[in-house]
Formats: sequence, structure tokens, C-alpha cells
Amino acid sequence: MLQEFPSLRKKFWGRHFWARGYLAVSSGTITDEMIKEYINEQEGEQVADDSRFPIDG
Repeated sequence: MLQEFPSLRKKFWGRHFWARGYLAVSSGTITDEMIKEYINEQEGEQVADDSRFPIDG
């Protein structure tokens, strides 16, 4: 993403690009059971570590 849109580096330097808390998929690729499982997993203890999604320059 940053390679295609270099101007984003100025806005997101030193921060993470992704926000936790949203799931977006087309309805044709997942089942109702998968959605329920995702929701149940989100009800656990909140994780403060977003280091899995750093912006590399």
C-alpha cells in the first residue's frame, strides 16, 4: 500500500496503518458459523499489542 501511495508515509509514520475492531468480507466467502466464531473470539481479553501490523518503509 505504501509503495503505491508514498504520500501515506507522511501521515502514518511511526504508527500502525490497520485499526483493530473491524471485519470486512464479502458474504459469499464465509459462513454464518465463521462469523459467530470471529465474534466469540473478540469477546476475550483485549490485546494491546498491534505490532503484528507495522508500517515498514
